[in-house]
Amino acid sequence: MAENSALTPTTGSTSLADSSIFDSKVTETSKENLFIGSTSYVEEEMPQIETRVILVQEAGKQEELTKALKEIKVPFVKMESVEELKSLDSPEFENVFIVTDFQDSVFNELYKTDCRVIGPPVVLNCAQKGEPLPFSCRPLYCTSMMNLVLCFTGFRKKEELVRLVTLVHHMGGVIRKDFNSKVTHLVANCTQGEKFRIAVSLGTPIMKPEWIYKAWERRNEQDFCASFDEFRNEFKVPPFQDCILSFLGFSDEEKTNMEEMTEMQGGNYLPVGDERCTHLIVEENIVKELPFEPSKKLYVVKQEWFWGSIQMDARAGETMYLYEKANTPELKKSVSLLSLNTPNSNRKRRRLKETLAQLSRETDMSPFPPRKRPSAEHSLSIGSLLDISNTPESSINYGETPKSCTKSSKNSTPVPSKQSARWQVARELYQTESNYVNILATIIQLFQVPLEEEGQRGGPILAPEEIKTIFGSIPDIFDVHTKIKDDLEDLIVNWDESKSIGDIFLKYSKDLVKTYPPFVNFFEMSKETIIKCEKQKPRFHAFLKINQAKPECGRQSLVELLIRPVQRLPSVALLLNDLKKHTAEENPDKSTLEKAIGSLKEVMTHINEDKRKTEAQKQIFDVVYEVDGCPANLLSSHRSLVQRVETVSLGEHPCDRGEQVTLFLFNDCLEIARKRHKVIGTFRSPHGQTRPPASLKHIHLMPLSQIKKVLDIRETEDCHNAFALLVRPPTEQANVLLSFQMTSEELPKENWLKMLCRHVANTICKADAENLIYTADPESFEVNTKDMDSTLSRASRAIKKTSKKVTRAFSFSKTPKRALRRALMTSQSSVEGRSPSSNDKHVMSRLSSTSSLAGIPSPSLVSLPSFFERRSHTLSRSTTHLI
Repeated sequence: MAENSALTPTTGSTSLADSSIFDSKVTETSKENLFIGSTSYVEEEMPQIETRVILVQEAGKQEELTKALKEIKVPFVKMESVEELKSLDSPEFENVFIVTDFQDSVFNELYKTDCRVIGPPVVLNCAQKGEPLPFSCRPLYCTSMMNLVLCFTGFRKKEELVRLVTLVHHMGGVIRKDFNSKVTHLVANCTQGEKFRIAVSLGTPIMKPEWIYKAWERRNEQDFCASFDEFRNEFKVPPFQDCILSFLGFSDEEKTNMEEMTEMQGGNYLPVGDERCTHLIVEENIVKELPFEPSKKLYVVKQEWFWGSIQMDARAGETMYLYEKANTPELKKSVSLLSLNTPNSNRKRRRLKETLAQLSRETDMSPFPPRKRPSAEHSLSIGSLLDISNTPESSINYGETPKSCTKSSKNSTPVPSKQSARWQVARELYQTESNYVNILATIIQLFQVPLEEEGQRGGPILAPEEIKTIFGSIPDIFDVHTKIKDDLEDLIVNWDESKSIGDIFLKYSKDLVKTYPPFVNFFEMSKETIIKCEKQKPRFHAFLKINQAKPECGRQSLVELLIRPVQRLPSVALLLNDLKKHTAEENPDKSTLEKAIGSLKEVMTHINEDKRKTEAQKQIFDVVYEVDGCPANLLSSHRSLVQRVETVSLGEHPCDRGEQVTLFLFNDCLEIARKRHKVIGTFRSPHGQTRPPASLKHIHLMPLSQIKKVLDIRETEDCHNAFALLVRPPTEQANVLLSFQMTSEELPKENWLKMLCRHVANTICKADAENLIYTADPESFEVNTKDMDSTLSRASRAIKKTSKKVTRAFSFSKTPKRALRRALMTSQSSVEGRSPSSNDKHVMSRLSSTSSLAGIPSPSLVSLPSFFERRSHTLSRSTTHLI
């Protein structure tokens, strides 16, 4: 215990002893004892020593400890004072002391006498797992840092370091003096030094000292572990700790964003030129010269250092990102060519014109994209098409590169002496296809592969399902177009007017049908996922900033690159049409091109139809999520959402008067939902995505076949935008009137009623949709919209709802639903059983005539309940208007 004593507060030895040295000595000692024991085993059998637990003071009063010791079948005794220690010493037992407080005098006395001391959490943990008590050379209070190897850096105070090392040992951790690959965590008190740099390069988590203190505070928690990501991430050293940044060359919006990110990542910022700044972040594409001479202590770095540090979740090394003046001869030459307002401007214009003419001649002679100079990689024009040559200089080494990305073009291409118009269009088709394949390769290599890479520093940037949503079938599209590009290249290299270009696209038409719809249909979702993740995840935002600034992206964002597959097939169809115009009638490729254009149109039609179905299904899912208690059978492959209308109920059905009601019109049914009065918490999907709470409450899902008449209520002073539905539920023998007032001005009432009648007629297989709609006076049906939004009306509705709640709360006799239903059916049968008068007979005959359009009710839909109250007197006065 000599080495171990150096790590306790009671001694004044070295501040940071490597516990691995002591562990190795213990191992060697145990090996020697094992060797000696094995040689003497023959002469004399070694006596067996049994482990005995001694519960010291407060530990003996804890019933859970005694119960746990009984479970693991370990004998125990209780000790109240240190004076009993000598009496408990016996050669037959190896004593293990359980102490509840590792700071009191009893613990210090036991520690000085080299006793084995453990804490209560160790015993409870062993009982829970059914394991024996662990052997530990040092006092072990808990196992929350078991299997963790820690190294320290940047600590100047010996007392603080000794305290931290002691706590780590008490929690089962191991200390290493020198940093190596076995270290799992670096505890840093500053962001400088060799250990810090190595930890960043290896991706080792760098922790604050508070991590150890907070872990010790939770030492009594049974299932706690200090390496849990959720706990550990709270105490990681942020990338810009101890850094004061300033920004030069950025727009006001970019500068504000970067300053906010700096504070989020633990740093501070000051204006440019402040002597307290440690880093100056420069926009290298704009700033050509610094406005002042920087001091030796100031790091002048490119913006890539800033975003790279955030992406790695650790401060990156500055030497790789130092800013250098862009004062090269090539830059001076390009600036002089652009300065045409000099005395020699005419000569310079002529020289520039000759240069452009020569460049155009070189382009005309070669059908392949020209090889870019290294200096030209930084001078891509904004308006030009993204053109990335397949040169070794522009290749990207992120993971596994697709084969066609590394395949070089055949530059020794025989060019026809007279270039025909057909050849020119074919060459343009190949060049655009080559550029498109390079764009897809850029998306995969720069974005998808790094995001999918395992072992990322700081953990995965995005979840696997988010990566799948963003990129979708891009790799499959890339594979198909790589084959098309190779076939076009072979055709251009061995050019002949009789060669068929249409056959190439006919050959891959089925592959295009398979690969494009999954991506195009969910492109909007991919775009929304990128925007959401960029806002919520700083590391992903930094990742995009770094890669979108590279010349391979041509200063385009990931969203702008991902829209290319959406645009590609229409542009190919236009080029094939142009190629057909320049193809002679006797050329066999003429008819083949027509077939190829037709196949592309079929692919685009299939995409559009599939997209329409996908959007329709998504709309239905949105309704299901928005309406609480919505029937599951609303989801059907043949069903689509037609219109959504916001209304207010004017009668007592389907809900109280004045309730806000939303009508969802589908092609075969009508979903009726009211606004919820109380919203429950958000819904979280298995992938961790949150949905807003349902804002509506389901009332009825009604087949359109149950709607017998649609009533257009005339506009009066007391009635505006009102309409009614005459409904015949299958369980009822009379019609029910549902009246509403439209609250939205976007959709005119006339258009809504015509749309509703048309779908009702389609459902019941009738061609005369106009006969379903009738115009009626509001007085005939006692319908009015007066005072719907008045304070008195709202107060009356609130009082009515409150009274219902109070009645339910103080109801002592809870009547079963079955008894209520039986009572309602009895009351209805008694009313229907009486002999009707002549006037009632006349009314019922009129109602039966107006219900001649009754359709067959769908068993898969929920009909209106049978306990609708019938307004027979109102209907008797109004049915004469419906004939």
